Amino acid sequence: MSALEDIGIQAASGHPWFGTRRLAPVAPAHTIREMLRTGIRDIGYPHQPLLPAAPIALPRASYAELFRASAALLDLVRRTALEAAPTTEGRLAAFGMPESEHQLFVADQFTEERYADCVARPDIVIGPNGPRFLEFNVSGALGGAAETHCRLEVWRKLYADDQGRVPFTSPDPLAVRAEMFRALAAELGVAPRVALAGSARDQGGFTRYFDLQADYFNNHGLTARFFEPEDLHEAWDCPPHLRYPLGLRDFTIPDWLELGIDTAPAQAALDNGCLLVGTQTSTFLSSKLTMGMLSEGRPWMSAAERALVDTYLPWTRVLSHRWTHRGVRGERKVDLVPFVVDHRERLVLKESIGMSGKQVVIGRQTGRAEWEALVCAAAERGTSVVQEFVEPRTCRLAMVADGADEPHDADVAPVFGPLLFGGRPAGVFSRFFGDGTAGIVSIMGTNSSDNAVVAL
Repeated sequence: MSALEDIGIQAASGHPWFGTRRLAPVAPAHTIREMLRTGIRDIGYPHQPLLPAAPIALPRASYAELFRASAALLDLVRRTALEAAPTTEGRLAAFGMPESEHQLFVADQFTEERYADCVARPDIVIGPNGPRFLEFNVSGALGGAAETHCRLEVWRKLYADDQGRVPFTSPDPLAVRAEMFRALAAELGVAPRVALAGSARDQGGFTRYFDLQADYFNNHGLTARFFEPEDLHEAWDCPPHLRYPLGLRDFTIPDWLELGIDTAPAQAALDNGCLLVGTQTSTFLSSKLTMGMLSEGRPWMSAAERALVDTYLPWTRVLSHRWTHRGVRGERKVDLVPFVVDHRERLVLKESIGMSGKQVVIGRQTGRAEWEALVCAAAERGTSVVQEFVEPRTCRLAMVADGADEPHDADVAPVFGPLLFGGRPAGVFSRFFGDGTAGIVSIMGTNSSDNAVVAL
């Protein structure tokens, strides 16, 4: 029996972009549950009571659109962030970066800028008019690569026929990441030796998150090793042929500060020739302020670039006491703060730097008085954005619940995270509420479910 099912437009809140076919479950619920939990074990994940019973499957054209738009917009995000000021010091001031972010830069600014966007993952929802980019995560520490690799391994085992063929396609994130490091080594003229810089303290005390990546690299033409910060000096303070000239910066400064981990070993590694990507300049690319500036338009943008932004980005503005245009073609001027206060149910307030949805306020879920107070305070700081709320469309997905004997169907609103490593498509990570509810979707923040996304 074919695993493909024709289900038509899936629900009143569905969208043709998702297509009319899906992959049906091909194993008992307990088998799927056990395989998924075994695959993702010991990487710091919280327990997920609802798990997917099949991958999210998209038409080939929809799947390709995610990467085509992501790559084009990432280029514009990069250019917007770098033009904010000509130097690192100027950008730190322009973006109002906290003092904690004034570190971990390499001495050569060209190197900083050249390798800032090596690892990227936008967050995308499907709105009434198709894909909308809510933010860009640009950081070696972003989630999705190891998780999607583990999910894909399960789906390939379950759906493979006698010849090992599966009815879908997807890049493997770890394969593309390995290729990125091979290309970086060739470009820099250094040995393909990769340091994975992170900490098990950021993964629930387990090292498997790093070990499975190191094992993959070591089995595919690279030499790789996981380094805790206390051991990171061993990546450079050793004979030349044993040094690690490249590395993945799989941590964030806020996470390490919260855990009481000293960042000095990482700075020492950078100062002694270990290039950890993405570089600290990636923080400017990730800033929501960059999305606001890009949405408002830059003088150097062509008509085609302006149209691309208008198509894929929700209306987003850096929040301050000023006037701006509201219409797509700038036909309406508004006084920004009063406008935001009066249109609470249509907007979302976001701080420039944040993780796991912790610095996001959805207007329609907030009382008017609280919203006005938050908006006015944010306008004084000048380091937040307001963004048009995108009502997400849903797709139908088979799910398995704790203890259930059979899968069940749910209409879920996924947040898609296409992974780009060195500009190459590296698979699609997705998060959603398995019970179909709405809200800020985050695995660590709101205990959502996750899945790999494939193309039919």
